[in-house]
Amino acid sequence: MSSLGYLGKYQFGRTTLERFHIFNTTAFLNNPELQEKAFLALCKVNKWILRKDIQRSVGKKIHGITITESGILAAAHLSGAGNVKKFLRSGGSFTFNDAFGTSIRDYMKKFGGYDVSVIKPERNAKV
Repeated sequence: MSSLGYLGKYQFGRTTLERFHIFNTTAFLNNPELQEKAFLALCKVNKWILRKDIQRSVGKKIHGITITESGILAAAHLSGAGNVKKFLRSGGSFTFNDAFGTSIRDYMKKFGGYDVSVIKPERNAKV
């Protein structure tokens, strides 16, 4: 658990976990397989939410960063899909930083170029 209360390998907030009907945070922290399943489910949901923005934005450059699907999904995990939409649709004018100062741009750059084709968009993904 982080100093800000985020949980597990992928630093989930409690409300995100609740979206997937995970209420026992101790059990979540002690179950690496459940953490992986929750992360995959969140990626599927984010990919569904951002599917049109992915189509429009992948391959474009914003502030010198080539936009990739994996970068978009990583940024959505950091800041939420809605903030990523704002970032992409504003051409990078909209900014968001987490409590440690990490920005959407940072995530787009660091996690760009990974193959996430196995993750299929799913509106109601379950764990």
